Amino acid sequence: MEALSLQGGFADPARDAARAFRAVLNALARPGVIEAVTGAQPPAPMSVAAGVVLLTLADPTTPLWLAPSHDLPALRDWIAFHTGAPLVGPQQAAFALGRWDALQPLDRFAPGTPDYPDRSATLIVDVPALEPATHRLTGPGIRDAATLRLPGDEALRLNAGRFPLGLDLFLCAGDRLAGLPRTVKAEAL
Repeated sequence: MEALSLQGGFADPARDAARAFRAVLNALARPGVIEAVTGAQPPAPMSVAAGVVLLTLADPTTPLWLAPSHDLPALRDWIAFHTGAPLVGPQQAAFALGRWDALQPLDRFAPGTPDYPDRSATLIVDVPALEPATHRLTGPGIRDAATLRLPGDEALRLNAGRFPLGLDLFLCAGDRLAGLPRTVKAEAL
C-alpha cells in the first residue's frame, strides 16, 4: 500500500463525517438539489464528492464494486484504508462506483426484492457536470419540479419503472453531488 492511499480522508473525522452525512442524505431526500461537499481527497479519477459519499456510507459491511473506469490500484488501496469496504462483483454490490458508461448495463446490479426493496445497490456515478440541466424531475422530495443534468435517458426510465425495486444514484461532479432516488421521474428538457 502506497503512502498516498493513507492520505485524503476526513481531517476532522467526527465533524467532517457529520457534515457529509447531512449533505448526502439531503441530496437523496431532495432530488435536484446540488450539495457542495469537502473533506475527501481520493486518488484520480474519483471525484471529491464520490470520495465523500464513500467515506460517509461505506464500511467493512458494505460490499463495493468498482467499474473498470475506477478499478485502479491507488483507488483500491485508498478505499481499503479509509472504509474497509470489501470489493465484490456487481451482483453482490451494495454500492457501485464509476463513470456512467462504465456502470452499464444497470440490470447487473441488485434491484432489491419485493419483500426487501431496500436491498438494492446504490450507484455512485462520477459525471463531468451537474449543470446545465438536461432533465425535469418530479416525484417525492420535489415541491413542483426540479432540473438536473443526467447522464442517460433509457436506463434511468427503466430504473424508475421498476419501482418499488430499482437503484438509487448519487451523481458526483468535482466537489458537488446530487441524489437521484428510484422514485423520481425524469423527462428530457
